Amino acid sequence: MKFNRVFIIVLDSVGIGYAPDAADFGDYGANTMKRISASDKFNVPNLIKMGLGNIDGIDYLEKAEKPTAAVARLRELSRGKDTTTGHWEMMGIVSERAMPTYPDGFPKEILDEFSRRTGRGVLCNKPYSGTEVIRDYGKAHVDSGDLIVYTSADSVFQIAAHEDIVPVEQLYEYCRIAREILQGEHAVGRVIARPFIGTEGAYKRTENRHDFSLTPPEKTAMDLIGESGLDVISIGKIYDIFSGTGIKKSLPTHNNGEGMQTLLQVQKTDFNGLCFANLVDFDMLYGHRQDIDGYANALTAFDSWLPKFIEGMQEGDVLMITADHGCDPGDESTDHTREEVPLIICGKGVKNINLGTRLGFATIGNTAAELLGVSYLGGKAESVASEVTE
Repeated sequence: MKFNRVFIIVLDSVGIGYAPDAADFGDYGANTMKRISASDKFNVPNLIKMGLGNIDGIDYLEKAEKPTAAVARLRELSRGKDTTTGHWEMMGIVSERAMPTYPDGFPKEILDEFSRRTGRGVLCNKPYSGTEVIRDYGKAHVDSGDLIVYTSADSVFQIAAHEDIVPVEQLYEYCRIAREILQGEHAVGRVIARPFIGTEGAYKRTENRHDFSLTPPEKTAMDLIGESGLDVISIGKIYDIFSGTGIKKSLPTHNNGEGMQTLLQVQKTDFNGLCFANLVDFDMLYGHRQDIDGYANALTAFDSWLPKFIEGMQEGDVLMITADHGCDPGDESTDHTREEVPLIICGKGVKNINLGTRLGFATIGNTAAELLGVSYLGGKAESVASEVTE
């Protein structure tokens, strides 16, 4: 059966339990969903009705007697636990080697070239929490004009700057320079602009974050869907993650609220093809900041919004809900966690079955392509389109 529109919503970092190889990443025992489910802010009756609690390994949530969606647990094949790696694999690219990380900071030659081209010095140059780095280095940056450069356990080169010292567009240009420099062996997954405002003791990051990702090394499911003549619409940071490749229309958003509102607006438009959205707050605001209640409350808000979207689905629409990695807000680290992720698929003509555990996040892109009548099978994974359709 061919469908007209597929909506993929990525709940950024909403993992459902540590992967078999989690110990290799220092994440044995991590479980984002289980952690937040213990919060009194956690209330997801609509996801439960769809079958969230029926997914393999989720033994701490209520099971639906008659689920309203097809569900599965997906296991990542790529050697990474970051946003870029997870999303790329969804669309068919398995990263055999982890992208480079810098637990001791970036090499001198990289920073020297960066300073030469930007005309500004560098502060910090070590792994750091994004909120703490502006607290600790914000005044020095404001006084000197030097840029705060830092990283994390992920493959990222982050540049923080006060908007009054470095205008946002200028910061973006500095990120483009860093992106040009960070190639080859130093090809980090993302260069991230992290603008902030405020005064000493009260610095605050703004929503003008922007990611500058590597270009995918090969064609993805989005490319093939687009080349077939269908629409490919991105919402949120999807455009940044794929450096724009394969995307015909981009709708940037700053937070979950904007993302969900934009999804409802796109749903009402006349298009045929793929709409691929990322809801970033789970990861950015709550996972990295170890805010269990905030994380739980954000998923509760998504669950409350979900019936509006499902009610607006047309004949020929399919909704796929998933995640790209974990970010357990109650473990000992502020970093991402190596976890398996949920896959929930619903729509008229979609069977309400349990698909068990499947290898490869590319199950998502492969299935979306097949549902849309496009021949694509990438990422060492299968499509489940024939299993979930009547």
